[in-house]
Amino acid sequence: MDETPVNETPGSAAQAETYNPWTIVNLVFGHLAEQGLHPVLGDGGDPGEPARALLTALGIQPAAEGNREVMRRVYAHLDEIRAVVFEAD
Repeated sequence: MDETPVNETPGSAAQAETYNPWTIVNLVFGHLAEQGLHPVLGDGGDPGEPARALLTALGIQPAAEGNREVMRRVYAHLDEIRAVVFEAD
């Protein structure tokens, strides 16, 4: 898995933040509800595509793997499990 942040260019010190896309959708909906609005995502059906459209409209590239840091930790934990299991052989 590539550990270079998406927005980082060679020689750049900028670090890209990653977020779970549903956290962003929840934040937007919470803000709209505080303003007295009643947002609905996907008219009660699958919210995936409308959520993707919302994130894209906000300039956020949704990624299927979600938060990269969380996924790195999951992969590291899986590596630890594999090492323990296969070491026992």
